[in-house]
Amino acid sequence: MNPAAEDRFKIYFTEKIWEMIPAIYRHEDGLAENPDVLRALVEIIAEQAALLRRSQDRLWEDQFIERCDEWAVPYIGDLLGTRLISALNKRGRRVDVAKTIYYRRRKGTVRILEELISDISGWEGGVVENFRRLGRTRHGLDPLPAALAGRFSGTLPGGFADLRRQAASELANSPFDEYHHTADVRRHKGLHGRYNIPKLAFYLYRLTAYAVRGSTPFSMGDDLAFTFDPSGRDIPLFARRNRTDIYNWDTWRPAYEWELPTPIRCRLLGHAEFEITESLIQKLVNDHGLSAGAADELRTLRRWRFKSEGRLRQTLETLGSSAELFADSIFLPLLHGALVDDCGKHGLLPGSPGKEASLMVTAGDPEGMISPERIQAGRLENWGSNAASHSRLVIDPERGRFLFVGDPAEPEVSVMYHYGFPGEVGAGTYDRRDVERCEPDQLIPVGGGALPAAGIQTDGVNQFEDSKTYLLNEDITGIEELTLQAANRERPYLRLQDNLVLQTLAGQGARLSMEGLWFGGEGSEPREMILQGEYECVVISHSTLDPGGDTDVAGNTIFPVHLVIEATVETMIIDMSITGPIFIRHDGLVEKLIVQDSIIQSVDPGVTALSINAGNVEMNRTTVFGALEVHRLQASETLITGPGAVNDTQNGCFRFSAAPAGSRLPRPYESFLFLKDTNHWFTSRRFGHPAYSQLSETAPLELRRGAENGSEIGVYNSQITPIKLDSLQAKVEEYMPFGLIPIFINET
Repeated sequence: MNPAAEDRFKIYFTEKIWEMIPAIYRHEDGLAENPDVLRALVEIIAEQAALLRRSQDRLWEDQFIERCDEWAVPYIGDLLGTRLISALNKRGRRVDVAKTIYYRRRKGTVRILEELISDISGWEGGVVENFRRLGRTRHGLDPLPAALAGRFSGTLPGGFADLRRQAASELANSPFDEYHHTADVRRHKGLHGRYNIPKLAFYLYRLTAYAVRGSTPFSMGDDLAFTFDPSGRDIPLFARRNRTDIYNWDTWRPAYEWELPTPIRCRLLGHAEFEITESLIQKLVNDHGLSAGAADELRTLRRWRFKSEGRLRQTLETLGSSAELFADSIFLPLLHGALVDDCGKHGLLPGSPGKEASLMVTAGDPEGMISPERIQAGRLENWGSNAASHSRLVIDPERGRFLFVGDPAEPEVSVMYHYGFPGEVGAGTYDRRDVERCEPDQLIPVGGGALPAAGIQTDGVNQFEDSKTYLLNEDITGIEELTLQAANRERPYLRLQDNLVLQTLAGQGARLSMEGLWFGGEGSEPREMILQGEYECVVISHSTLDPGGDTDVAGNTIFPVHLVIEATVETMIIDMSITGPIFIRHDGLVEKLIVQDSIIQSVDPGVTALSINAGNVEMNRTTVFGALEVHRLQASETLITGPGAVNDTQNGCFRFSAAPAGSRLPRPYESFLFLKDTNHWFTSRRFGHPAYSQLSETAPLELRRGAENGSEIGVYNSQITPIKLDSLQAKVEEYMPFGLIPIFINET
C-alpha cells in the first residue's frame, strides 16, 4: 500500500469522523488553551481508517503477482515454495515468483538459463555450453552444426583455429567464438579455466544502449567527415537491444551479435549476405525495367547464398547481361532486396521505412535516409577509404566516425545512433518522465544553432525539444525563476563559446534549475559556468558539465566546464549529474550543497574537484575523481579518489565510503581508507568511454561490496550490480543441470 496515495481518503475520513462528534466538543476544541488537539486526534484516526480502506480495496489485486504490493510478493512466493532472492532486487524477485512454475517445467534447458539473465538481473546475455567449444573429433551423437557455424573462420565444429581468417579472431573468447580450445581444468579466473566439459559460461552485457535521435554530428569543416558524437569525441557505437524472440519458446534461438547491447565491430557492420529470390526478380522487372533476358540469367542464381557483396559481384560479372545488372538503377535495388535478414548489415541499418535500426544518417531532407546498399563499413582512422563506386557513405562504428564519398553532404546532416553507458547518470536519452509534469512556458526553436540570451525566458520554464547542438555566447541575466530543461528522452548539446554567466536580479533570491542538458566548451582553455547574485535554490539534475580530459577527432583538447560560484546560494542540489570541478570564487557562498548519484571529476591534478570553504556538504552515492576540500561533510556511499580535506571534523560523518589514507575526514564509520588509488579499479575514467566510472572486477572487495546495502560504493550504488549478480547465481544454481559448473563473464 502507498500511504501517499492521492485518493483523498484521509481527508474524507477526517471530515466524516469530525461531523460525528457533537458540535459542543468541536466548538470547545477551537477555544481551548491548546486548540485543535481533538482535531489532531481525529486526523490520526482518519489516517488509520484510510490505510484500512486502501487495504480492503487492494485485497483482490494482492492475490496476483502482476498487481500486488511489495509486501505480498514473499507470501505468494511461499505458496509456490520459491527460493526468494534479495528484497533489494524488487523487479527480479517479482519476475522470479511470477515465472516459478514456468521455470520448473523447463528446468535445465539452455533456453531457461539464458532467460534468467534478463529476468533476474535485467541485463542481456548469452549462455554457452563450453564442452561444445572443445577441440575434439565429432561423433554421431553430436547435434548438427548450426546454420551459421564457421561463418567467419571457416572452421568446422571441433576443429582448431584457421589463423588465416582475421575476422574470427575478433570473436575469440566471446559468446560468438568460432575457435575451439583444449580442455582447461583450472578454476575460472579471467581467461583461465573457461573451457572444460562441465563449464557453463554466462556472458553478461551490463551496459545499456541508449538511442540518440536527430542529433547534430560534429563536422571536420569540409562537409565530408563527421563524428556521431556532438562533442567530436571518438566513441564506439552500440547495437540496440533487440531480442524479439526471447520469450517465445517455439522460436527461441541464441542471440545474434547485432541483437545485444554491445559495441559494433567494423566487420559486423560490413557483414552482408545476399540471396536472390523470385519475388526480387519480379520487382526488378516490374518496378525498375529489368529485361526478360537478364531476369532469366538472374534466376539461375536463385537459392544461392552469397557470403559478401564481393562474391555477388564476381558471380554477376560472369553473366552475359552483367552490364545491365551493374547499372545503378538495377544494381542498387538488387543489393537492397537481396540482403538477408540474418546478417549484421540488415540488423544494424534501416532497411525500410519504420524499421528500427541501431544507427542511421540522414542528409538534407529529414526523410533523406541513406539506405544500407549505399553504406559501407570501413576504418576511418586516417579518414581514408576504398569505397565502392555506388557507396555514398563510409561508417567506422568502432570510432563513431562517418565519411561522405564524392560530393559534400547536404547542408542539414542528422544522425541516429546508440551509445553505451552503465546507468542513468548525466545528460542522456533515458526516460525522465518526471520532466513532463513541468509544463514549459517557452519552447526553444528546434534545429540547433546560435541561441541568444534574449530567446530565453528568465522567469519561466524553457524546454529544448530535440537533441541538436546549440551555441551559447551570451550571458543570461535578470534570473528570477529560470528553468532550462530538455524534453523527455532528448539530450541537447549546449556548446559554450565563452564563459557563461548566470546572474540574478539585484537583491532577490532567485531559483535556477537545469535538467537533461549537456554543456561543453570550445576554445583553448576551460570554460566556466559562473553563478552570480543571490539564489534561494540551484538544482542541476540529469545534466552534464563536460569534465573534459580527451581530444576530439581533429586533435584538439576538450577542456572541462567548471562550475564557479560567485553568488550567495542557500541550497544547491546536484542530482544524477556529471560535472567538472566545482569551486567558490571571490565572495561566493553555498550554505548547503547536496550531491547525490553523481560524478565530479577534475582531469587536472592541480585543480581540486570540489572546493567549498564554507557551509555544509552532503554527499550520497557519489564518485569524486580528484581531491576534495570542504568545510563540513556528511558522506554516505561516496568514493573519493584524491585526498580529502575537511575543516570541521567534529561534525558530520564519513560512512560506508572510501578515500585515500591520510585524508582529514569526520568520524569514519565502516569506511575503506586505501593506501593508493590505482587505475585498474575503474574500467575507465575517461568521459565518453562507455564504461566511464564503472568499477572493474579487479577493484577491492571493499569498494565493490562496501556500501550499506551490500552494493558498490560510488555513483552506481543504486544499480545494485553485486546484488543482481548474487540473485542470478542463486537462480542459476537452482535451475541448472546437476553436475555443471557455472562461470560468469562480464562482456561489458
